[in-house]
Amino acid sequence: MAGHSIPHFQNDGGHAAIEIGVKEFMCVGASVPFDHPHIFIDMGDDNEKVCGYCSTLYRYNPSLKATQTNPVGCTFANQAA
Repeated sequence: MAGHSIPHFQNDGGHAAIEIGVKEFMCVGASVPFDHPHIFIDMGDDNEKVCGYCSTLYRYNPSLKATQTNPVGCTFANQAA
């Protein structure tokens, strides 16, 4: 995994499921200050995985790029302090 960054996703909209274009990622819950510990999730051979903190269901969609989501707007952008 060296040489590339891990995309982070958030669920501010309270979506039941979010489609993403990667199988290894970080879930942050919602935007700060409503986030949970940022956890690494690896789908492995599966095509979906549930976050143990916020219960968001993430589904792998190979037609999406690494930072694209469906619904749109679920990519987390770290805000500099």
